[in-house]
Amino acid sequence: MAHGFHIPKVYPRCLDSQANLNLDSQGFRPMQTSRAWFYRKNQAAYDLELGHQSMPRPDELGERDILVAIEGVSLNYRDLVAWKNMAGRGVDGRVPASDGAGTVVAVGPSVTQWRVGDRVAGCFFPRWQSGRFDLSHHRFDLGGNLDGMLREQVVMHEDAWVRVPAHLDTLAASTLPCAALTAWYSLIARGGLTKDQMVLVLGTGGVSVFALQIAKHVGARVVVTSSSDDKLMRARSLGADEGVNYKAHPQWSEQVWSWTGGRGVDHVVEVGGPGTLEQSMKSVAGGGHIALIGVLTGFGAPTTSLFPLLARNVTLNGIYVGPRDEFVRMNAFLEEHRIEPVIDRVFPLEAAPNAFAYLASGQHFGKVVIRIA
Repeated sequence: MAHGFHIPKVYPRCLDSQANLNLDSQGFRPMQTSRAWFYRKNQAAYDLELGHQSMPRPDELGERDILVAIEGVSLNYRDLVAWKNMAGRGVDGRVPASDGAGTVVAVGPSVTQWRVGDRVAGCFFPRWQSGRFDLSHHRFDLGGNLDGMLREQVVMHEDAWVRVPAHLDTLAASTLPCAALTAWYSLIARGGLTKDQMVLVLGTGGVSVFALQIAKHVGARVVVTSSSDDKLMRARSLGADEGVNYKAHPQWSEQVWSWTGGRGVDHVVEVGGPGTLEQSMKSVAGGGHIALIGVLTGFGAPTTSLFPLLARNVTLNGIYVGPRDEFVRMNAFLEEHRIEPVIDRVFPLEAAPNAFAYLASGQHFGKVVIRIA
């Protein structure tokens, strides 16, 4: 198979296990079991259930597998989509959450990239190493078809991890695999963002705040939308040049158009979907770029004409995270510029359902994180 990957072993879930959970001499739990949260089907959607999952001993690891003690997990809107069954996806019994970071505690006999003690973050699509996206990658997405990160320990192939930026702890690094890489891949890898260009960022969730931070460190000008004046003030403290309250200005493209002197923005980080696409199209400059990322307004069809895309010769890129090599490139950028992820709240592992509920409330600015260790 490509990149030497094999189908991951499935270690049985031991929901009623009373295995010894004492810490070992290095502060890690024994490798025989790992606490984990699981999706459990209810009548309409899914509950979250805390249980135990069997784990391999070091001598049972695959040739190029590594075992990582997860220390931080961050949530994304995608996790709410699965939890609330908004897309009808079957995840019963699956461990949630694509994003996690921690410390390597054991390596397989043929591992060359990692040593015990290295700090790593997992890749959302473990098999998307570089280049053009292949639809087969959808079969191997963390927190979807594969168990995710919301557990104490994770075993994956060594190519499924990247090194954590030196200036970040693993709690902060847990925010990078989906939100940060999506923002980077949208603006840099696919959008070709350059200094002095203008960027429109929708909202102040994880992707949008990372997009703001990355764009400002490139030297771009950024306008942010939000329904909260307080959040717009926070965005300005991170460098936003302008803010628009979309509740006060439902036709917010008019404010964007005025701010750009009737030119429009070069890039739109479009996380809303069908409910915001009309205003995004009205905000973009001729020859500009829209990165279509999210579905915060739903999964339905656009309710407006797509003709502005043609009339303005706009590039519309569908974005679903990014490959491992861009993750590595992004981490170097974050480290060079000492960019710190914005974490709104941190919840303990036992309170994971509260973290999901808080994310669903929309109160957050930036990322919601769960501390594992």
